[in-house]
Amino acid sequence: MEKVEVKELLDAGVHFGHLTRKWNPNMAPYIYMERNGIHIINLYKTAAKIDETCAALSKIAASGKKILFVATKKQAKDIVAEKASAVNQPYITERWPGGMLTNFVTIRKAVKKMASIDRMKKDGTFNSLSKKERLQVNRLRAKLEKNLGSISDMTRLPGALFVVDIMREHIAIKEAQKLNIPIFAMVDTNSDPREVDYLIPANDDASKSIDKILSIVTSAVEDGLNERKAERAEKDTKKADQKSETKAEAKPKAAKKEKVAAEEEE
Repeated sequence: MEKVEVKELLDAGVHFGHLTRKWNPNMAPYIYMERNGIHIINLYKTAAKIDETCAALSKIAASGKKILFVATKKQAKDIVAEKASAVNQPYITERWPGGMLTNFVTIRKAVKKMASIDRMKKDGTFNSLSKKERLQVNRLRAKLEKNLGSISDMTRLPGALFVVDIMREHIAIKEAQKLNIPIFAMVDTNSDPREVDYLIPANDDASKSIDKILSIVTSAVEDGLNERKAERAEKDTKKADQKSETKAEAKPKAAKKEKVAAEEEE
């Protein structure tokens, strides 16, 4: 996991909050001061919360559960898509599909529809359709890919949600709360931190700030995945050793049986 340096957070502009008139009083414990009508976030508290968040996310990743990253605002889209896909985690950067979590079965059907169109193209069924039908199918496939392509590997509900800007993604937050899915988020001074389980007080409007926080978070997720791989490799090695031991024990027994059988024949 990346070591969190307060200076790096400062350079990335993580400390800039919203205008003082737009603040949420529940963010008061994380605000350091006010400057030119803007609230300044206490970066020492941000660093502590990042450590707490990363430890929890690393555990979830090590358990084999997926972490769904959500960010539909312009300045966060590309960053989230890049960082999440780098650690093989699902993400939503287009419009949040209503019922994405609470009606997951229906969403999975839409994803399966995408897979069935791909099969049609492979087995030649697609070519037997009329030109108009092919056009319609291609449009449907493109629409599904745009909205759900990034979650095609998510076969069950995620183990956690990581959100950039909880006010914008309030529908995703509500769905996760209904299903008791842990919510991790970048929370700015205009948001209510009580909405989430693990918060990182940070500027959620600047791409530089989002990039910095996401880099640290996905690094922790990667650590969890590597830990899981190492544990699996260790288990496989133990199994292989046990098998070879069993075979080694079986050989002398088989030889002894053959010897006894030969003596009886004599």
